[in-house]
Formats: sequence, C-alpha cells, structure tokens
Amino acid sequence: MQLLNTLYVTTPDSYLRLENQTLAIEQDRELKLRVPLHHLHAVVCFGHIQLSTPLMHTLAQQGIALVLLDDHGRFQARLEGPTAGNVLLRRAQHEASANAERSLALARAFVAGKIRNARSLLMRGAREAKSEEDASQLTRQAQNLAASLRALPGSATLDALRGVEGEAAREHFVGLSLLVRPDARHHFSMQDGRSRRPPRDRLNALLSFFYSLWMNDCRSALEAVGLDPQVGFLHALRPGRAALALDLMEEFRPLADRLALTLINRQQLRADDFVEREGGAVSLRPDARKSVLVAFQERKQELLQHPLLAQPIPLGLAPLVQARLLARAVRGEPDVEGQPSAYLPFLIK
Repeated sequence: MQLLNTLYVTTPDSYLRLENQTLAIEQDRELKLRVPLHHLHAVVCFGHIQLSTPLMHTLAQQGIALVLLDDHGRFQARLEGPTAGNVLLRRAQHEASANAERSLALARAFVAGKIRNARSLLMRGAREAKSEEDASQLTRQAQNLAASLRALPGSATLDALRGVEGEAAREHFVGLSLLVRPDARHHFSMQDGRSRRPPRDRLNALLSFFYSLWMNDCRSALEAVGLDPQVGFLHALRPGRAALALDLMEEFRPLADRLALTLINRQQLRADDFVEREGGAVSLRPDARKSVLVAFQERKQELLQHPLLAQPIPLGLAPLVQARLLARAVRGEPDVEGQPSAYLPFLIK
C-alpha cells in the first residue's frame, strides 16, 4: 500500500498548469513548484486558485482527484474521472443501505468507534490534568461516554442511535475545552458548544478545518476500494452529501481533536493566527493554515499499530485500511469462524 499523497494549495491567486507530466504552480507569473503527477493522489485547493483546462483534463484522466474548498476549508466541488471500483461491491453496498438491520449494525460500529476514541482522549487528559478539578470533571465526562457506549446495543433504530451519538458528542465537547492549557482557555474554548456553519470561535474553526481534511481523506479511501461515498448507513442520504465518507470519518474525529489540542497547547497556534469576519465567523489566517497543513501531513506519517495488522502503518493509511475492512463487511465475507464479517472501527490508545 502506498501513502495517499495530497498536494494542498493555499496561496491565493496561485495558477496551476500542466507542464509535460508535472503540475506546475505559478504565483505572479513566477514558477514556484513542480510536482510529478505520478506522485499525486489528490490536489486540494483553498479559496481563489486558478487552474488550466489541460491540467484538469489530465488529472481526471489519471484518476487524480481535484478538490475545491473555500477559504474556511468548506467543501465546494470535486472533479474526478470515470467511476472505478467493483460494481458488485457497490450493488452490495446499496442493498446493505436499504436493509434496516445491516444499516443499523454498521452505523452502530461507526458510533462506537467515535465514542471509544473520544473517551480515550478524555481519559488521557484526566491523567495528565494539572488540577484535581479538571481531572475530576474530565473523569466524569469520560464516565458519561462510557454510559453512552453501554446504551448503543439497546438502540433499536437509527434515530435512537443518532440520539445517543448526539448526546455523547455534547459530553465530549464539554470536556474538550478542559483539555486546553489553562492560560489559553480564554482564547481557545467553545463559547456555545459545537458551531460549524460558520465556526463562532477559534477552537471550532480549527476543528472544522481538520474535519474537512479527514473528510477528504476518508472519501478518497472509499473511492480507492470501490465503495460509493454517497451511500452511507449512519448519515441520511441527501443529494450532494458524501454520507459514507461522513460515516467513516466519525472514528477519526478524536484524532483531529487531539492534533488541534497539541497545536494549541504547544503554542504552535496563537490567538492572532485567527481572524473574525463579519457576522461572527472565525477562520484561520493563510499563514497559520499552512502551518496547520504541515502539522497534519507530519502527523499522518507517524507509525501506529493497527489492531488487525501484523505491522505498523502510517496514520495516513488508516482510512484506507478501514475502507477495505468496510468493503469486506459490506460484501459479507466470512471471518475466521465462518460468520459474516462485522466492521471493526479504528481505535486509538
């Protein structure tokens, strides 16, 4: 398996063009970078980036995804070539999505992965807390998440499961602000819980940015194994919504939270790295966004031991591994005991 290589273009008014079999990036008519196309899996552009038509055609022909995000990291569009993948797998996915029992089982696995990883993050924070008050409250929040985990088997419908997931998410975000170093909480805390469109504070803005990055990687991983990213199990189907990518991303959200906290607590990001726009929206400044992307790429290179693999893998490969496990579960392939494979979410320690 190769690590999925993504080129992020963040400088406004950059011009991307095709030069032989390389992607050339110009700024003010000056060549800044050349990247061989065979090194790329995806190109992600933030804000006002210009692209030549020959480059767009070549990216589509070579199966290199082109993703357009706005200045805040919100998804705008995606260009890709002809749909690849196993049509039989996609048919099995559509049948599973239409089956209430199978949909519920897969959705429950996504939620369990998310809650377990969120609980792991809070428990680690409780162990490392500098004050007894913070440690006590984080422990309570972790216990509340444990209660949510115990409630999952009793969730007999998707609506009930989504209710458990929503309550667990609220508990998690209450604890998340306590994981910020005390002297930075004035600037980095959730003012009114989770806010997304638009983010209303710095912590929400940073989390939304990371979630967008993980979302793109999860969607690419699903497409790489032949699954349809639009047809999910936990998230309702809507036109233009990559429901399965949102499903798969759930278990990776606490990883985004962890990296956001690392950047804040190590003072690699400061309050003045964010800007508040008209209407109260908060976003990263362009230079800070570049630093965040570098940190994200470096984190994806870190090795981890996947519970089902015999060797360490880079974190950036985890979505692809999970997409393959999901494809196996969707097809109903037998496990070692001859039973249909269940989906096992990715768990952090």
